[in-house]
Amino acid sequence: MRAAIKIDAASAVDEPSALGESRIVSAAEGYEWWAPSYDHAPNPLLAREERYLSALLTDLHGKSSLDLACGTGRWLEKLMEQGCASGVGIDYSSAMLRVAGEKPAIRGRLARADCNSLPLPSDCFDLAVCSFAMSHVHDLEPAARELGRVTKAGADVFVTDLHFEAYARGWRVGFRSGATAIQIETHPRTADEIVRVFGRNGLECKTHETLWLGEPERSIFERAGKSDSFAAACRLPAILICHFRRHESPPSEN
Repeated sequence: MRAAIKIDAASAVDEPSALGESRIVSAAEGYEWWAPSYDHAPNPLLAREERYLSALLTDLHGKSSLDLACGTGRWLEKLMEQGCASGVGIDYSSAMLRVAGEKPAIRGRLARADCNSLPLPSDCFDLAVCSFAMSHVHDLEPAARELGRVTKAGADVFVTDLHFEAYARGWRVGFRSGATAIQIETHPRTADEIVRVFGRNGLECKTHETLWLGEPERSIFERAGKSDSFAAACRLPAILICHFRRHESPPSEN
């Protein structure tokens, strides 16, 4: 099985027929297959997200952090390297957690759990990151409630995902298995919907940003043999990033 650039698996800007055979699978099944190769294929969406968030996630000395839906622990590893005093990575995929557990900086900091029911005490994190995962959550309300519960008053929460406009134009989360494009089931949401649900659960939106791919991502397309897709991909909104701050008052119970 060979992982591909996420937007390439969706064909992003090409005709869907160019993909050949396509198969839609659940998040649980998809990430079970994808986990062994997930970290090894350059991914322009992850690269663009990191360019934006890395500039914000500095001066973390002494802070406690949560990487929700951590996957292979990409962000938890970075947060610990940036000086966090403690950190926890939560994911539902045993396969992704196995890969994460091989990374020395985060070994022993991982747990398997559903985003809707976190085995964590309330008011314990200064910072939370949830990267490219909320669109896999069928019901956003309990996941937002749990994020509001486990973060401290004043905590920063960053949520990123494939932009809903990109999804509408044919981009998908997925990878290739031989000639088959594996698409992982998602529930795309607008920024307004995400902000509204999170706001009901104690998380105030400070800003939400749309990110486009740019020149730094060109080399990823070139290495994947997709240089001809780069210009068109850059013309579409690629990523939605929401920055929330936990209210001083407890999250709503509704």
